[in-house]
Amino acid sequence: MPLTFEERLDRYAALLVHIGVNLQPGQRLLLSTDLACAPLARRIAKHAYALGAPLVNTIWNDAETTRMRYLHAEPGTLSEFPEWRARLWHETAERGDAFLHVTSEDPTLLADIDPELVDRERRARQFHLQPFSERMRKNAFAWCRAAAPSPAWAARVFPDLPEQAAVARLWEDIFRANRVDEPDPVSAWRDHLASLQRRADELNARRYRAVHLRGPGTDLEVGLADTHRWVGGASPTPSGVLFAGNIPTEELFTAPHRERVSGTVRSTKPLSLWGTLVEDIELRFEAGRIVSARASRGQEALQRTLDTDAGARFLGEVALVPSTSPVAATGTLFFDSLYDENVACHLAFGYAFRENFERGNDLTDEEVAALGGNDSLTHVDFMVGGAEVDVDGLREDGTREPLLRNGDWAF
Repeated sequence: MPLTFEERLDRYAALLVHIGVNLQPGQRLLLSTDLACAPLARRIAKHAYALGAPLVNTIWNDAETTRMRYLHAEPGTLSEFPEWRARLWHETAERGDAFLHVTSEDPTLLADIDPELVDRERRARQFHLQPFSERMRKNAFAWCRAAAPSPAWAARVFPDLPEQAAVARLWEDIFRANRVDEPDPVSAWRDHLASLQRRADELNARRYRAVHLRGPGTDLEVGLADTHRWVGGASPTPSGVLFAGNIPTEELFTAPHRERVSGTVRSTKPLSLWGTLVEDIELRFEAGRIVSARASRGQEALQRTLDTDAGARFLGEVALVPSTSPVAATGTLFFDSLYDENVACHLAFGYAFRENFERGNDLTDEEVAALGGNDSLTHVDFMVGGAEVDVDGLREDGTREPLLRNGDWAF
């Protein structure tokens, strides 16, 4: 007998609690989510309390209220950030609580807003949350990003469908992408994460000096940071609790060397960047730095993000993703990097993750930089892979080995 929507929603909530943050008995959960996600949020709270959480602290966000601020607030006040929120995020990290962020964003909500206003608010938020972000990058606590449909998001993905039908179709794709209909979704996810780990172990054993991406508009050599580590699926906290930072996740990723990226790359999917849709990104790299950036749409939003700070024009991540995943099997362009990055290989300009270096959490910022790791306030993933993009691993002796062919693993 087919599962009802309510049963599937409950299974999805259980995945986020048991696999996403892997909540432990007695551990608090900070849940940051949108108003549109309320039915899912309530089920997340149910599963968290059933596991023994003493408190689920839910912070509600509303994109329309944010839009009102850009439209009507005095521009000079956009750098104001609520101190209570900065304290709460900081205390969450200090205490080792789990953090779950469930979004439902309209990818074009801010398309008609002056990018200068969006940039001003973004920079203030990133500055005040920097201590929290730094701890998150070190996996000092369990964290997870996930998503749930809203009418606005669903309408962007399925513009030809009535509102209710679009939302239902987007839910269907999210359930499918996250293995919700497996007989035991939690066990299926544990098997999937173990499979990703085995493939990451193989890549780490090969010790490539670089990966080379080739396809239409793309000829890019990405040198890898010294002592780099490939990571996929689950990551451990200092106490050894494994969590999945993204649900879904299909990637194997590592840290590029900040100064060893050269060539050109073209995006293969649109990017939703701070409420603005950016399409047809073309970047040129010299000595690791983005020296030219173009987009057919959203050019100004792209340029402002690249100008966040000195590190924003260097890569912090290179990720290998097959185009044969359950996310890809939906055939849907989600206009959300959380999902679209699990359909194709991607790069990220901005900061690198500590887990992508051997003994990364024991290293100082200066030691990470000496190994080639990049630092920045921002981290933006954009998709560059697909069936037409081949990826090779390059060994120190110049040997070239295929990693992805026709969108699937070649090793």
